[in-house]
Amino acid sequence: MNIFNKITLQSMIKSRTRTIVTIIGVILSAAMITAVATFGVSLLSYLANGAAHKYGDWHVEFFDVSAAFAQERSHDAGVANTAAFENIGYATLDGGKNPDKPYLFIAGFRPEAFDTLSINLISGRLPENSGEILVSGSVAANGGVKFAVGDTLSLAVGNRISGNAKLGQHDPYTAGGETLVPQDERTYTVVGVYQRPGFEESIAPGYTLITKADPQDQADSVSVFVTLKNPRRVQAYVSSTAGARTYVLNDNVLRFLGLSDDNIFNLFLYVVGGIVVVIIMIGSIFLIYNAFNISLNERTRQFGILSSVGATARQLRNSVLFEGLCIGVIGIPIGVMVGIGSISLVISVVAGNFGNVMYSNVPLTLTVSIPVIVVAAAISLVTILISAYIPARKAANTPVMESIRQTNAIKVETKTVKTSKLALRLYGLEGTLALKNFKRNKKGYRSIVLSLGLSVVLFISASAFVTDMKQAAEQSVAFTTYDIGFATQDMDDREMLPLYDKLKTADGVYESAYQALMKYSCTANASDLSDDYWANTGSHVPDETVNLPVDFQFLDDTTYLNILSDLGLPASDYTGPNAKLIAVAKMPDPDTEVDQMSDLFARASLNLTIAPATNGAPTSEPGQNVSITFVATVPPDTLPVPGNSGSESPFFFRVMAPYSLKEQFETAASDVAVKGLTFRSTNPTPTTTEMETMIQGAGITADYTLYNTYKMLDESRNYIFIANVFAYTFIIMISLIAVANVFNTISTNIKLRRRELAMLRSVGMSDRDFQKMMNFECAFYGLRALLFGLPIAAIASWLIYKGMVLGGTDTIDFVFPWGSMAISVFAVLFVVFITMLYAVSKLKKENIIDALRDDMT
Repeated sequence: MNIFNKITLQSMIKSRTRTIVTIIGVILSAAMITAVATFGVSLLSYLANGAAHKYGDWHVEFFDVSAAFAQERSHDAGVANTAAFENIGYATLDGGKNPDKPYLFIAGFRPEAFDTLSINLISGRLPENSGEILVSGSVAANGGVKFAVGDTLSLAVGNRISGNAKLGQHDPYTAGGETLVPQDERTYTVVGVYQRPGFEESIAPGYTLITKADPQDQADSVSVFVTLKNPRRVQAYVSSTAGARTYVLNDNVLRFLGLSDDNIFNLFLYVVGGIVVVIIMIGSIFLIYNAFNISLNERTRQFGILSSVGATARQLRNSVLFEGLCIGVIGIPIGVMVGIGSISLVISVVAGNFGNVMYSNVPLTLTVSIPVIVVAAAISLVTILISAYIPARKAANTPVMESIRQTNAIKVETKTVKTSKLALRLYGLEGTLALKNFKRNKKGYRSIVLSLGLSVVLFISASAFVTDMKQAAEQSVAFTTYDIGFATQDMDDREMLPLYDKLKTADGVYESAYQALMKYSCTANASDLSDDYWANTGSHVPDETVNLPVDFQFLDDTTYLNILSDLGLPASDYTGPNAKLIAVAKMPDPDTEVDQMSDLFARASLNLTIAPATNGAPTSEPGQNVSITFVATVPPDTLPVPGNSGSESPFFFRVMAPYSLKEQFETAASDVAVKGLTFRSTNPTPTTTEMETMIQGAGITADYTLYNTYKMLDESRNYIFIANVFAYTFIIMISLIAVANVFNTISTNIKLRRRELAMLRSVGMSDRDFQKMMNFECAFYGLRALLFGLPIAAIASWLIYKGMVLGGTDTIDFVFPWGSMAISVFAVLFVVFITMLYAVSKLKKENIIDALRDDMT
């Protein structure tokens, strides 16, 4: 070790506090960079494992190849395993509604295919022989043809031929350009329904039906799926193996390994991670640069003396860089371990929430990648070296005599530090001295102000984002009045109501109801409508009539009677064949409660003529006269209407009636928008699973949708929780770097001024006046930081709000971040004051004469 490095180590030991705080800053920086990188790797690993579970753990599929080719692939070097299914053939889907997918494709799975290719059963079981078959759920959802467990399928199975070529699943359907040539008549029993398989391309002309391959009746071609030991060699593997054969990569898995052409998600993740790392580096450079800059100021005379006896600029620069390396050697390994430990703790907290919103069967676990750790450590080291190089270059380029005399530390002119008489009257002598100190060394104080300001902006902006997310979540939670919904359009009441009696017995159900929503049109006189309606729609002729669309919501009698009771209306007048009906008719205003909204009609009750409507227009059916009382209440939520993108009507008009009157209003021309069942449950997810089993057991043939609304809202809450955890973790870590920076800079600056402060005390400044002066300096630090930090934070909060509104969350209100601003003001002043108190207490313990004699060398 040369003499320069020994002197550097002695200097570091002498300034132990500054060295320790700098090491803490490096630890925080390395920990944050490591945590960000490790979480990115863990998330990609989780997504890749989840995609493999959902779409299959394979990397490349070869279409329509020979059995010999498939066998050869299992012996290839670098192949972990292979799986194949036989291409038995195609059959016409009778009654299919998708013109681009007119076939059923029969796949004969070999035993290993059931393990490698993900099959997610909706109902039933896997086929056990070549006479049983699994039907894809997309046959009903996309093709419009339903098959139930137990059905028997008799299919004329053959090949698609275009010219002399045989077509496969990778060849899209061409109307008029191909022919299906039947070759065999096959009969299958449906034993299960499964979700559309991940290996079926969107362009595939046939819905995939899965049976078990018959060893005695092998097909002419197979599709083989290859899993590689090293997925990163997938491109090289297909280039050397495929030849002229058709293949497709499993992009659903490979994209999370960065091996797919579809790298949008990876690009997004890398950009976000890069931005976070850059922010961390900027904050860290502030801290570490200040530490080395202060070290340089302490050692300025020392460097001058060394230069005068022959030290070169390179040796002085290397001396400062050596200090950075020493700090890095201690701080980076500890920071890497702290980063891994902290992100492991965070992952354990949010793992369950990730399972609720993404892959419930695949756990989010910590994945430590050695190359990523090396990169994180290298970034941390680069951060240190950048921070050290700037003051090191300054030290090397400072003239010898200036360094010895220390005349370059602070250069000011009289007008630079001049203060007004008003400042003297406002602050007194102590405050004026503090202000002059601030003016004469602006460069030294700027980093403190910037660090504090950056922390304020980050904290308030992140708090504003979390507030907006919570506001959106609360509104979505309040939006629905049920946890589980069963919606249909064409199910007959004779089938739906018995099903309702079964489903309401499911475990956890404590409240249930059924309803139907029908579209009607009513005729009203212009004079019956309110002035608010005409102000919204324009002028009118007094004696004209107006056709208004109206929704009829038929509610089960219990729910309807409860509404009447809440409104204080007599049940005898609003039930029975000639009953009056209640309706909500308002001019909507999202910022107003329903009882304060403007009325659609001018009177509290009316006799109106209604008729069934199609697309909002009345049909030729004769109308019925109804007596309607308008009420101020919120109707029960309807089930989602298929194909409804939202109403653009300037008013809300819904009539509520008991379900027992539904037949009285229903005609052949009636448009049933949606009907179904709603449930509240103490544990919605298990209840929904039990209901799915009940529905399958009931043999329902009508189209329906079962909604777990609670799960949808719970996903939103889980996203918010995950965002909160990472946002606040990031804020805390950045704030800790800022606090370390402020502590290091202020305490060392005070130490550098010990001769100056000792001189003030030696000429008669009392401890009380001395403390008052330092308190003014604290105030100037904090107020300057808040002066630019708070306005920027307010603007950032508004931009976050506008971004969320543009992103679709347009129901939230802008909430000015008064609370987080108040916390920031208190935290900034508190940190500065405590740091100053610590530094001054150390000075007060020193002897004034010793401080005056000390030349800081």
